[in-house]
Amino acid sequence: MMIRSLLLAGLFSAGLSAAALAQSHPPHAQPGELEVDPYTVSDANAGADPIEDADVFVAFGGEAGIARVVDGLLERVREDERIEGIFRASDWPRLRRTLIEQFCYILGGPCTYTGRDMASVHRDHGITTREFNALVENLQDAMDAEGIPFALQNRLLARLAPMHRDVVTR
Repeated sequence: MMIRSLLLAGLFSAGLSAAALAQSHPPHAQPGELEVDPYTVSDANAGADPIEDADVFVAFGGEAGIARVVDGLLERVREDERIEGIFRASDWPRLRRTLIEQFCYILGGPCTYTGRDMASVHRDHGITTREFNALVENLQDAMDAEGIPFALQNRLLARLAPMHRDVVTR
């Protein structure tokens, strides 16, 4: 605790405000997450409005079920030679946390999305439609593995699909 206080005091004396420090490594960050440039935290950054049917969130198994879907997705991404290179340098703890938050929020759960907006997150990745589609295939496989009914998968995918315009940059 004392070391952290000294570190914070040193950062403040270097001219960083408490707000700037909180935005670069916000309180919702998990251990192991890298710092990011400051941004405004907003549910609008999730890229879609939530589904207003509580049964959908429940059918996905709540936050625990969504976490299993995300874990399955990330495992598949790491093994998919079509897209693993895009994610190789990713901040995996942050990616996992923000995907869980994003899916939970979009599925109408009690989550707040604390990640950055889709356009700025993906701007420099040079993602193609083919790669976007590969990610969607992996998400569908992860949802299948968790027993999510096809119709409910499509409800989530319908909310995610318009993000194509912000994610695909080439």
